[in-house]
Amino acid sequence: MLHLRVIVPGGRTDLVCELLAGHHGVTNMVVLPGAARQPEGDVVMADVAREAANEIIEELQRLGIDRDGSIAMERVDLSLSDAAETAEREAPGHGTDAVVWEELDRRTAEDARLTWSFVAFLALSMQLAAIAALIDSPILIVGAMVLGPEFGTVAAISYGILVADARRIGAAARTLAVGFLIAMVITFVCALVSKWIGVIQLDELPSSRPLTGFVYKPDRWSFIVAILAGAAGVLSLTADKSSALVGAFISVTTVPAAGNIAVAVALRHWHEVSGSFLQLGVNLAGMVIAGVVTLLVQKALWGFVRKRGTRTSTG
Repeated sequence: MLHLRVIVPGGRTDLVCELLAGHHGVTNMVVLPGAARQPEGDVVMADVAREAANEIIEELQRLGIDRDGSIAMERVDLSLSDAAETAEREAPGHGTDAVVWEELDRRTAEDARLTWSFVAFLALSMQLAAIAALIDSPILIVGAMVLGPEFGTVAAISYGILVADARRIGAAARTLAVGFLIAMVITFVCALVSKWIGVIQLDELPSSRPLTGFVYKPDRWSFIVAILAGAAGVLSLTADKSSALVGAFISVTTVPAAGNIAVAVALRHWHEVSGSFLQLGVNLAGMVIAGVVTLLVQKALWGFVRKRGTRTSTG
């Protein structure tokens, strides 16, 4: 269930209450007349089945509540109510499969922005990837994959392509490019300094890396894994199963490839640079393609579920 809080200005409270009361996926409605101060208005609260959220938000937006008042939703972790169970049962589809498109829109808009925390996590994960390249450690490669924050930006590009939002695509692509460039430069400088002070006692990367050599040797499996990881990551974002998102990170080698580029350039091991760039490109392209396709399938399937639910309700 989701908890809905609406601030209704301008005498439209009766319309909002009528809208909510007439929907099978809404229950536990509460009205607080004149409770809101900024903006001023009545406060209407209700519990909404996740699978009904899109319809409710769309109807409230048609009433102009998002412009003059406020619409907020948050997840309810525990709801002990027969009425809530009935609302979930009567709403079309299943809550875990439902995509709240406004929520995804806001989340990808946030992920498209270049922030210090994004760059910091990216730089730290590349440091792990660089060390993994030096000592041929698959455990550190996995750590770099998990710590890397880039998937949210990739998802923002996929969503931007879905809704044909060139500004979002550009912002996310710029965040990805600038973030990777800064993190790679930091990793390159750290590798040089480490070599100068004797922490790195290698003239170039090890010639034989049986455990981490895949980072700079892309093949058909690299693209297949990126496709699968991209689909899993988008499903984790849209189906509200964030715990599965960590598993998606472990499947891709974007950050390890970028970290390998930085340390390979610092040690002048040019043989691995081109292969790492190709691995990076293959992974990013695979995830973006998978993200767009997954969102298209979800949009089509959920549209079918809504139409079917409407027919059933009308019947």
